[in-house]
Amino acid sequence: MTTKPLAPARSTLAEPAPAERAPSPPLSLSQRLRPGNLLAADCPSREVLKHVTSRWGVLVLIVLEGGTHRFSELRRAIGGVSERMLAQTLQWLEGDGLVLRTALEVVPPHVEYSLTPLGREAAEKVRTLADWIELNLPRIRQAETQ
Repeated sequence: MTTKPLAPARSTLAEPAPAERAPSPPLSLSQRLRPGNLLAADCPSREVLKHVTSRWGVLVLIVLEGGTHRFSELRRAIGGVSERMLAQTLQWLEGDGLVLRTALEVVPPHVEYSLTPLGREAAEKVRTLADWIELNLPRIRQAETQ
């Protein structure tokens, strides 16, 4: 006569069976789509993040969200930005495919800047963050003084 081995008895203190465990929280979109590791020092996404979320990058995207502008119009619209920083920021955003630079062949030279479709998406995201900051500024200021 063959005997079947007995199943080990479950302790009342044992870990719950897999079906009894609480489900893991869902992964965020950035976790599911992560092509690189944004937290790694050499991740190429960091450069784009730096350009888009820089002080001037955010403001350029927000202004261009309203339409096409010349360099001088952007400079007037964004208080405190130097000519050098605005030019550098526009070059970065153009290099990242977010801003379109159009040089018109007229005298004197005429250059216009507008958002690409990708730039419109980025502008929408930073606008949401900027709006959140504006709405919560009193609470943020209060936390700073505590």
